[in-house]
Amino acid sequence: MTKQASFSLFMILLPVLLMQGCGSKEVYSYPPRAVTPSGEASPSKQTPERNRIPPTQRPYAIDGKTYYPIPSAYGYVENGVASWYGPQFHGKKTSNGETYDMNGLTAAHKVLPMNTHVLVKNLECGKEIVLRVNDRGPFVKDRIIDLSLGAAKALGVDGPGTAKVQVTALGEAERTTTGGQVQERFVPYRNFNEGEFFVQIGAFTNKENADRLTTAMTGQGNKTISQVYDQDDGSRYYRVQVWAGRTLEEAKKAEQGWESRYPGAFVIAR
Repeated sequence: MTKQASFSLFMILLPVLLMQGCGSKEVYSYPPRAVTPSGEASPSKQTPERNRIPPTQRPYAIDGKTYYPIPSAYGYVENGVASWYGPQFHGKKTSNGETYDMNGLTAAHKVLPMNTHVLVKNLECGKEIVLRVNDRGPFVKDRIIDLSLGAAKALGVDGPGTAKVQVTALGEAERTTTGGQVQERFVPYRNFNEGEFFVQIGAFTNKENADRLTTAMTGQGNKTISQVYDQDDGSRYYRVQVWAGRTLEEAKKAEQGWESRYPGAFVIAR
């Protein structure tokens, strides 16, 4: 068994870094500031000294857009075990409606919003890659992300099948020029602590067993759903999930309560 993924969700303020170029000056704003229709940022009361960006907040260029690791005070960082999924799902629909390409650079995550970009680092070998979340999973409590086969190969996970990783949510930046200064600002991003969360309390190969648990949970006043998932090995699972709240904090508390009755219960977002 591996250790449960650790979550970093704290509400504190983080820094602003001024980067000097050979010509114009580039200003990277942390945390995000409101942007007016003209593209100018609203005045900030924070001082440059208190808003200096940690060196680890380096930007990433993806398809012509700039992304950055959202400071852990605002974003989402977790450590745990990654696995990968491939052939059985290739060509089928993902949770956001796309067609799954196992050779692409995508991932399945339990709770992050669809289309979130994440930096995944293999803590065992140091390799890292940026992926886009387009599916839900993995449906195992102690695994935090399911990689496409292409991503698994890039990270060196395809051989062993699993690896210890760190997952960091990335946010998008926009670049504007104001008064001779090139400014790179956060594009407003979704609060990763908010969403529609459920706790999965059971997975069955027998539909009747899943139906019985669903009926029992509904009878106890719980909003309950049963979803069908085909596995890589060709088997079919019926997964029973109960409503857990609209914040990740609420959902984690609910998870603790359900786990006492259903070991292996875990939080998953719709």
